[in-house]
Amino acid sequence: MKLDVQLDGRPDEAAQRARALIAAGVDGLFTFEGPHDVFLPLIVAAGSSDVPPTDLMTNVAIAIPRSPMNLANMAYDLQLLSKGRFRLGLGSQIRPHIENRYGSTWSRPAARMRETVLAVKAILNSWQDGTPLDFRGEFTKHTLMPATFVPGPNPYGVPPVLLGALGPVMTRTAAEVADGLLVMPFHSHRHFRERTLPAVAEGLELAGRERIDLYPQAIVAMGDTPEEIEAAAFGVKALLAFYGSTPAYRPVLDIEGWGDLQPELNALSKTGDIMTMIGLIDDTMMRTLAVVGTPAECAGEMKARFGDVAERVCAYFPGSTHPEETITALATELGRTTGPTT
Repeated sequence: MKLDVQLDGRPDEAAQRARALIAAGVDGLFTFEGPHDVFLPLIVAAGSSDVPPTDLMTNVAIAIPRSPMNLANMAYDLQLLSKGRFRLGLGSQIRPHIENRYGSTWSRPAARMRETVLAVKAILNSWQDGTPLDFRGEFTKHTLMPATFVPGPNPYGVPPVLLGALGPVMTRTAAEVADGLLVMPFHSHRHFRERTLPAVAEGLELAGRERIDLYPQAIVAMGDTPEEIEAAAFGVKALLAFYGSTPAYRPVLDIEGWGDLQPELNALSKTGDIMTMIGLIDDTMMRTLAVVGTPAECAGEMKARFGDVAERVCAYFPGSTHPEETITALATELGRTTGPTT
């Protein structure tokens, strides 16, 4: 399997960090829509002459507050800068963030994301093929494209448009219209097999498609020693507690029998009692919802979870900055050829 890892969000540090990660042997870099813009670090990495070419991806760019035209422009230009190595990963976010952080409008997220993906692809294909732009949807319309604003065919082709999803409706939507599915990192092996993959199959059948590229993501507590793993576990438990407090993510806890934990975490999140939230995530939960161990053990677990359905995996290391040799060990182990998975 190939390994994608997060390129930290600060644009002024992106080139240096990208060089280090590529030197460590990763196959691709992705950005997260956090405290910094999701596109700028990728622009820096793709445009720096001393950063070797590598695969780049937004994971994810929050789409609902953005215009499909803006997204298409950015995707086109990053495809140019990266010489054909860019993937546009889109996500919806949850209602409180869309309305109260972005100041945008929330309604029917799966329908909106479906239309956004189709609109972005329609714009990119219009530029690529020279066909008139005529996209008319329920939430957005794109019918004006004077020659002044047409960049022309991208010499590296149209970049793939991926969609992040957790629930069955959004997952089906991704399988119907997107070029790839970004599997939400908050999941368990059982949820992935019993909920995600069946929803993918339903979406493909509805669209009359045979396959879609899957990009599973894993929250990883990794270290070379028990002490390093224990230190990494704190950040992992903090992220799991944050995700677990979100009502929309309760199905992952439900399938494992931990659904009653979600409202408790949610109530604590509103009071800011982070340490109590972290304390509620025990080691069994962590090892079920995340990947834990040495680089070799983590690689083995990722292959066991995803190796029969995906060619690459995205790894998050919340709260940890690993030395290059540890990242190299993980990438090397993932790249080893193994027998068929069962």
